Amino acid sequence: MEITRSPPVLALIAALLLLLSAAIPAGGFYLPGVSPADFHKKDPLPVKVNKLTSIKTQLPYSYYSLPYCRPDTIVDSAENLGEVLRGDRIENSPYVFEMREPQMCQIVCKTTLSEKEAKDLKEKIEDEYRVNMILDNLPLVVPIKRQEQDSPVFYQHGFHVGVKGQYSGSKEEKHFIHNHLSFLVKYHKDVQTDLARIVGFEVKPFSVKHEYEGEWNGKKTRLSTCDPHAKRSVMNSDSPQEVEANKDIIFTYDIEFQDSEIKWASRWDTYLLMTDDQIHWFSIVNSLMIVLFLSGMVAMIMLRTLYRDISKYNQLETQEEAQEETGWKLVHGDVFRPPSNSDLLCVYVGTGVQFFGMLLVTMIFALLGFLSPSNRGGLMTAMLLLWVFMGLFAGYSAARLYKMFKGSEWKKITLRTAFTFPGIVFGIFFVLNALIWGEKSSGAVPFTTMFALVLLWFGISVPLVFVGSYIGFKKPAIEDPVKTNKIPRQIPEQAWYMNPILSILIGGILPFGAVFIELFFILTSIWLNQFYYIFGFLFVVFVILIVTCAEITIVLCYFQLCSEDYSWWWRSYLTSGSSALYLFLYATFYFFTKLDITKPVSGILYFGYMLITSYAFFVLTGTIGFYACFIFTRLIYSSVKID
Repeated sequence: MEITRSPPVLALIAALLLLLSAAIPAGGFYLPGVSPADFHKKDPLPVKVNKLTSIKTQLPYSYYSLPYCRPDTIVDSAENLGEVLRGDRIENSPYVFEMREPQMCQIVCKTTLSEKEAKDLKEKIEDEYRVNMILDNLPLVVPIKRQEQDSPVFYQHGFHVGVKGQYSGSKEEKHFIHNHLSFLVKYHKDVQTDLARIVGFEVKPFSVKHEYEGEWNGKKTRLSTCDPHAKRSVMNSDSPQEVEANKDIIFTYDIEFQDSEIKWASRWDTYLLMTDDQIHWFSIVNSLMIVLFLSGMVAMIMLRTLYRDISKYNQLETQEEAQEETGWKLVHGDVFRPPSNSDLLCVYVGTGVQFFGMLLVTMIFALLGFLSPSNRGGLMTAMLLLWVFMGLFAGYSAARLYKMFKGSEWKKITLRTAFTFPGIVFGIFFVLNALIWGEKSSGAVPFTTMFALVLLWFGISVPLVFVGSYIGFKKPAIEDPVKTNKIPRQIPEQAWYMNPILSILIGGILPFGAVFIELFFILTSIWLNQFYYIFGFLFVVFVILIVTCAEITIVLCYFQLCSEDYSWWWRSYLTSGSSALYLFLYATFYFFTKLDITKPVSGILYFGYMLITSYAFFVLTGTIGFYACFIFTRLIYSSVKID
């Protein structure tokens, strides 16, 4: 009967998925709080430069760490906390365009490379660094045509500093710098007012060994390689500019303007174009189906078995039958006995609640479109601030559990909740930051930002944990549904398949299976410099994760109690929490199969950050499993009659 109803259920799930995922791309929905800028003809358009990035080293550097042309004064743009933590360094540049005024072969400057500058440039070209620029809050992209005929143009973020190659007839590999940039600014014009809005910012980089006759006369020099007067422009890199010490490099650019049908509200759509959306859709729906099928099975088994058990226990009449009780009812006098290391369990449950609250609110904000990619660093800033404010719930839940375990020193538990998880994460982060700092990368968090983070932690988070604990401890303790015996019952010898380590490891497979496809896309967006924006999908996956963690823990907890083993407190936390182990193993697999990281420092960074992620995932999934099991045991023991 259940199975015949499944197609409409699947259709409903698919419809929900469509609705949720449609909530993000599309028109003007995802940019609350960002207003468009209108430009008249000849209005100045200042181009900003951002960090240099490489997917081979994962170490960002500031634009002016290389010998590029500089403006008279370098001004840092206002940044939020998330931008600094991401390593963004947004500064002004010598490139200033005029709206709808095309220019050809404009000279930016001429520079002579020193030995060190030439070495730096060669290193950056070797590591495939890309230059990132911003115009009207749009990042610069390089359009790349695919081999297939009808496939859409693929956009690469930023242009490469240079390329490696050989002169014809030579085997020696040389480094060539991209010193001529052909910019294309797309705009959408309002017919009535003649105002225009910028909807696209593209570039084609070239390497050209510029030549000129006579004396060098700054920007007024006439070049023979490209000349606006003779309408001679740069079309290819046939005579490229080699990177050599004590040689001159002349930096030039063209700028074209193109009227576009794209409206301002949907200008981000080209950036967010999924190159493999078919796989994405199929795999996520597939993963959903598997998980929902399992959930149905689990729920059915649980409800039928439990219903039978409870009816049977409540109908036991004679004393003989009562003495022959088996299964989970036998351990009713021990099931709520506080576990060993109960203090630590309270701390981790509190931290998990804090993490869960942070993720839930972040995802709701992201779904509503407040954390779009145009709001650089917004996601990280939001998560940090939410983590700090969720300290209130961490303190509250840790103290409630602690009081249930008959604990009396609530201040001690509060301090441990406020410092254990953030302390470990901050320690790892500090070591990684020192490594980045040693590489002189702009990704190193400055001392002032580090101080701000510590201030957020000690000034807001810790006091809020104390407030939460105080409120939680003042409330009356949670009453157990059954009395606990004075003397602990002996646990009988368990079957091999009920071995704690085995059941814990099995428990983590299902929650990991629910998220691992989405995990691939998240890792790609973090480590391969792509945008992640499908928060609709992510929210669905998050819900699946919660359901899966809860169900697998309940099932394994039920089997454990049936075999008269009542030490379920820590086991329930570790069962779903063990999915973090699989997450770390998958991250290791991803590192060796998908990433091209060569530097040891970059490898340490990758594994350091993935360790933090796995630790956080452990705390989150463990807490979900624990609460599911906690509610489940209270429910079943309060529904049987115990003399």
